[in-house]
Amino acid sequence: MADMGSLLPNGKGVWVPIDHGVSDYPVKGLTNLDEIISNLSAADAIVAHKGVVSKYSDQYSNFVAHLSASTRHGGKENSLKVLVGTVQEAINRGAKGVSVQVNMGSYGEGEMLETLGMISSETHSENIPLLGMIYPRGENLSVMSDDDTEAAAHAARLGFELGCDVIKTKWTGSVDSFRKVTSAVPIPVLIAGGPSGNSDEEILTMVHQAMQAGAAGVCMGRQIFANKEPEKIIKALRMIIHENEDVDTAMKTSGL
Repeated sequence: MADMGSLLPNGKGVWVPIDHGVSDYPVKGLTNLDEIISNLSAADAIVAHKGVVSKYSDQYSNFVAHLSASTRHGGKENSLKVLVGTVQEAINRGAKGVSVQVNMGSYGEGEMLETLGMISSETHSENIPLLGMIYPRGENLSVMSDDDTEAAAHAARLGFELGCDVIKTKWTGSVDSFRKVTSAVPIPVLIAGGPSGNSDEEILTMVHQAMQAGAAGVCMGRQIFANKEPEKIIKALRMIIHENEDVDTAMKTSGL
């Protein structure tokens, strides 16, 4: 397995994806990249597209380059993530890892799986970590009747079996159900944050429960970069994820 020591210290991490500007723009919290990169400096990793990595890799060292893209204007293909870079290019631009997205059940799922498999071959050769953003969300998703993870466990297993070193997928809503996700694979699982709008306490409670279920941390975008105080929410997340603190302590110590 690729070395992820700096990205996931002690196997845990606070990762912040800021790749949203390719799919949509304008995006709350991402209009001033200079400011947000500075505000996210305490994150263990930032997931961004290659242009951002090139521009800011001298200011921040733990970038993961996202190699998948689509836009809101793609019609029936708006969930079809296509390949927009290579592993070697990502390394040359200053990335410590790469990321590929698969939307299970969406139009073009086969093409996304093919891309993931190809990139995992490249990352294996280059010994660089691969994050699989695997989302069970498409119109053709076929959830098994006894699957209370709503295909999140399948998403994690899919990413692992196709060569990912770490997985990002959705929170399933309970400790018991998410434990089935983390137990499905022998690699770290990070939870997504979902759409913004939850309170700080709700976000931190979700993360605390996920950690109890065996999660390795978060790969959470809007809940962090669109927060009115991103540095404080990162501090609170770090306390829960890295220091095993409870939600109340994390909120009080971080000033939320």
